[in-house]
Amino acid sequence: MEKQIKLHDREIKYTLKTSKKAKCLRLSVHCGGSFVVTKPAGLGENAVERFIIQKSKWVFSKIDYFKKFSPVAIESGHRKYPKCKNDALKLVEERIFYFNKFYNFKFGRISIKNQKTRWGSCSGKGNLNFNYKILFLPPKAADYLVVHELCHLKEMNHSKKFWNLVAQAVPDYLEIRRELKKIMIS
Repeated sequence: MEKQIKLHDREIKYTLKTSKKAKCLRLSVHCGGSFVVTKPAGLGENAVERFIIQKSKWVFSKIDYFKKFSPVAIESGHRKYPKCKNDALKLVEERIFYFNKFYNFKFGRISIKNQKTRWGSCSGKGNLNFNYKILFLPPKAADYLVVHELCHLKEMNHSKKFWNLVAQAVPDYLEIRRELKKIMIS
């Protein structure tokens, strides 16, 4: 639901979402400056507005920061996922086997998912998960994501050791990460 609130003589538009799973209020700001508030099902809109007012300094700083980046949205939808899942799996498997010739890490299952906020993940069991939208990324960005998750098989953190592992296969990973942050995957 689209809403609007006046904060310090400034009109701020936001999207209000209600979630049965949410236990507390969550504020998020995305590329281009779009502002989303997620609230638990039983919480009233007055409490939401009071919370936004309380966090107004944070809201302004994030909106102003993210307005610098023009959003690049990757088209999504429930209908597109089944059509693209197999192609995404082929791409990811091909790139994992290519890069793993260098790393030689042991991994479990490779899965393609329809995630709203993540490009990929690596479980403690060594399972590698990727967002199907990896299929629509530039090849360098897709390769970076594959390498990133592969390196979590050795280092389950984002320490200096982890980034050194990533840099062995993707030396320009910092530049690619900056570009990925400009892409909305919702």
